[in-house]
Amino acid sequence: MHDAIPDLARRLRDTSRVVFFTGAGVSAESGIPTFRDAQTGLWARYRPEELASPEGFRADPRTVWEWYAWRREKCLAAEPNPAHLAIAALERRLPGVTLITQNVDGLHQRAGSPAPLELHGNLHRLKCFRCEADGGDWPATLDSLPHCACGGLLRPAVVWFGENLPSDVLARASEAGLQAGLFFSVGTSSLVYPAAELPFSAKRRGAFVVEINPQPTPLSRHADLCLHGPAGSVLPELLAALEG
Repeated sequence: MHDAIPDLARRLRDTSRVVFFTGAGVSAESGIPTFRDAQTGLWARYRPEELASPEGFRADPRTVWEWYAWRREKCLAAEPNPAHLAIAALERRLPGVTLITQNVDGLHQRAGSPAPLELHGNLHRLKCFRCEADGGDWPATLDSLPHCACGGLLRPAVVWFGENLPSDVLARASEAGLQAGLFFSVGTSSLVYPAAELPFSAKRRGAFVVEINPQPTPLSRHADLCLHGPAGSVLPELLAALEG
């Protein structure tokens, strides 16, 4: 066990508002490749902007749909890992916990987290490319691309290059960070803005910031505590200390 875990568990018991902010590293522990890592094999010849931007979708919607169908199958085949399960258990045990995620795979929900704030959307939901209305569930096949009632093409409800984060979700996440007494940054590179600003803003407002990541990041030298290691090992240690 990390030497700092018992003290951190005591701090967790005594803090009324806690934020867990998760990134791609948490999903990677379930075997889901990061966006860049996923561009291998059949997809290696495409630039990211061709697969994940409004311009790319306008140019070749079928290829974009097929890329996201492939990614979604990877997500559906994966299982929540001990980090997902520990966060969900901490949410059940403690009042005042907010979960914010940059991940789009839905694994937090499958682990039992009831309402994560999804900054980058959700791969399993659809929306209209034209009017942005809710597009419901994925089609059974991609024999023909699905359309909205307005006539526009449907698309995965994720944030693409060149698009803003959903303003309502970002506002709720920002407010949770500013009110937090304890802020966990878990498995995130701290490089993708504006999401990467959340722990820094929390720190400026007086939160105790904990980074859990195998490797140092730009946040590391600003965090109050850095626990180097996979989240799937560190968070179950914290849960066990809290319950001990």
